[in-house]
This record gives sequence, C-alpha cells and structure tokens, in this order.
Amino acid sequence: MTVYIDPPTWPGHGRMWSHLVSDVSYEELHAFAEGIGCPPRAFERDHYDVPAHRYAAAVAAGAVEVGSKELVRRLTEAGLRVPKHRRTA
Repeated sequence: MTVYIDPPTWPGHGRMWSHLVSDVSYEELHAFAEGIGCPPRAFERDHYDVPAHRYAAAVAAGAVEVGSKELVRRLTEAGLRVPKHRRTA
C-alpha cells in the first residue's frame, strides 16, 4: 500500500492544502483518508485535499512525501488520474 502526499503549498479558503493520492486504488485512498480523519467531501475526482494542519498526521500514518510533479506522475502512471474536464460517477 502506498499513498502519497505533496507539500501544503496550494492556497484556498484561507488555508494551505496538500493533495493525497494512491497509486493502487481509490479504495486504498478512501480507507487511508478516513483513517487520518479526512471527510468524504475532501475527495475531488482522484485525490483528497488535505489542510496543512493534517499534513504531519498523514505522513505519520504512512503517506510518502513527494513533490507535486512526482505525485501527478505516479497518479497518472497508475491509471487513476482524472482530468479536471472529466467527472467521475
């Protein structure tokens, strides 16, 4: 099981955010996110938006720290990337 997180460098809603992804499955990602207290509403297409204050908890729980480009590369290579213009069911 490998879940990846990028640094909290994405601004929004007065906070900084990270992205949490899996390179295995959405099921793995959902289970991990639930385990660190991310609400289902934080899931967007193919990743979870994680506020900066939860970053350390995600890493402590086993998320691997990678840069944003590496995160997207791994997600794409796993076939789990959903482009913004496409919606999931």
